[in-house]
Amino acid sequence: MTTLRYLQGYPDHLQDQVRALLQAGRLGEHLAARYPERHAVQSDKALYAYTMELKQAYLRNAPGIDKVLYDAKLDVVKKALGLHTAISRVHGGRLKAKKEIRVASVFRQAPAAFLETIVVHELAHLKELDHNKAFYQLCEHMLPDYHQREFDLRVYLTWRDLAPPADAADQEKK
Repeated sequence: MTTLRYLQGYPDHLQDQVRALLQAGRLGEHLAARYPERHAVQSDKALYAYTMELKQAYLRNAPGIDKVLYDAKLDVVKKALGLHTAISRVHGGRLKAKKEIRVASVFRQAPAAFLETIVVHELAHLKELDHNKAFYQLCEHMLPDYHQREFDLRVYLTWRDLAPPADAADQEKK
């Protein structure tokens, strides 16, 4: 039985459905049918603009963001799909704080819905640092289907890891 590391916290019956699609070679096809739209956010500048648009729509009063970028060093294996950091420095007699959002570069080629899910997740951390009830309520406020998308995102990462290399490369080009 294949271990689905991104789905370990989910019920067995859901994991079994994913395994069945994987064994049948249809998981990539299933994801492509569900999330056919790719995004055009390819540069760090475009990612910053995209993130700020979402922030303006939902979190106007949240602290500002100084930098948003794709980061090739973020390791999906360590479950870091995105990262928010707040760096505080003493500058003269003042304390300056810089807030950054980094998105794993694997999401340059991902469906638009998955990029949006990662950005919403990281934006929610501007108000709620922990993954608590208030955090997930904020995510759902910004994306009403947040939990389904998070699950599907984990399925996507599973497919990227376990699908035959040719299948994964073909699907990502679409």
